[in-house]
Amino acid sequence: MEQKTNSIFDMIIWGGAAISLIGLFGIVWCILRVSRAKRADLPEDEMKNVLQSVLPLNLGALFLSFLGLMIVGVGIAFS
Repeated sequence: MEQKTNSIFDMIIWGGAAISLIGLFGIVWCILRVSRAKRADLPEDEMKNVLQSVLPLNLGALFLSFLGLMIVGVGIAFS
């Protein structure tokens, strides 16, 4: 029987998948935060503050998701 060892590319693929999942959780958190604010019927100024505070986190989470998927693609291409 052959034993399969984990190559560096397998670790790159799994690391990229983990980074992508962290980004996905961040995006879901942003969606939940904004939907809670909408349900709370906040005044326009407070709603604007919530949206302004969530926007950078949303962009960062989207970037992490994209970066993770790119890492997975590189790991698959080179393995």
